[in-house]
Order: sequence, then structure tokens, then C-alpha cells
Amino acid sequence: MASHTASHPLTVGFDLDMTLIDSRPGIHAAYRELSAETGVWIDADLAVTRLGPPLEQEMAHWFPDEKIQEMSDRYREIYPAHAIEPTLAMPGARESIAAVQALGGRAIVVTAKHEPNAKLHLAHLGINPDEVIGWLWAEAKAEALREHGASVYVGDHTGDVRGAHTAEALAVVVPTGPCDAAELRAAGADVILQDLTAFPAWLRTYRADPS
Repeated sequence: MASHTASHPLTVGFDLDMTLIDSRPGIHAAYRELSAETGVWIDADLAVTRLGPPLEQEMAHWFPDEKIQEMSDRYREIYPAHAIEPTLAMPGARESIAAVQALGGRAIVVTAKHEPNAKLHLAHLGINPDEVIGWLWAEAKAEALREHGASVYVGDHTGDVRGAHTAEALAVVVPTGPCDAAELRAAGADVILQDLTAFPAWLRTYRADPS
């Protein structure tokens, strides 16, 4: 696994949905609005149990192929008015970003979410990473992680584990999203924390001995 050195300062990547933010209430509201607008039944309760993959994958459950992109674009348009306000920070989210920065490191967010909406969430919640990169899922997240020299990626999904390992970064996970600890362990997660409240203490240990 990659390690940080004096010439390569500590950079830690974080996933967004269900890692840094509990976006379920907001996403639920946005799906209900889209359903009301289109007249197409969307089971918002079910949709929020499988967050992580790109929006288009979820839309494929509710719309025919030829409508998926149009409906995904419309969802992203209505999202700010319905999803930002109800969304909460996950316990330990602000502290985890701050812990990286307090050590002189850079905290970046790498997410599959529409980048402008990701930035709206973080600004609304007062979570202040050094960089936000959107539109990347699973192995594709490695593009941004490599570009920014991340040695650690923190997520909640097996796709996040794959992204970290593709970038040769340490896969640190929290079972606060759709994947439980056993599933994350089976996917090859390197470190499993109960939630982000445990991250600052873990990071101090890692910083002292990044082997």
C-alpha cells in the first residue's frame, strides 16, 4: 500500500454519501418529488438503502432505458431544492476532515455524486475539505486518488474498497452505509472502524507508523 513521506504529504480521500453525510432524507425527498412530477412510481424507501453507485443505476429500476439519462438529469436539477436541507453530517465527519488538516495533510472528497450537488451539501453542513471531485464510482475513483497522491481512502461501500485498492491506497471503511462489516471485510477492506468518530484516533496512529 502507498505510504506518505515528507515529499508526499498526507492526503486522505473520503467518500460522501453515508460516509461523511447521511443523505438518505434528502435523496428520499428528491425521489418523491421526481415521482410526483413524472407520475412514475419510485420506491424511495428502497432506493435509499442502496446508495453508492451512480444515479443512473438506480434510475434503471424505475424508467425504461431511453428515459434514464433524461430522468437522471432532471433529478439532479431538482435535487438542490429538496435534498440539501434535510441531509445531516455523519457523526465524526467534520472532526475527521479536520484531523487530516490538523496534521498538515489534505482531505479530499471523491464521490459518484454530481459534483455541484456534493459541494452544496458540504458547504451547507460546514464540512470543509481541500478538494471535491465528483462523478467517479468504484475503480474510477482511483483516477482522483492517484492524481492527488492519496494514501488512504475512507468509504462505506465495497466499491470504495475497490477504488482504494486500484489506487494502491489503504481502504478504510465504516459500516454506516448499505454494506455491513462482514461484506466490507470480505471485499478486502484494510481497516474497519465502527464509524467516523473513531477515525481521528486511528489517523494519529497511522501517521505515527504508516507501514
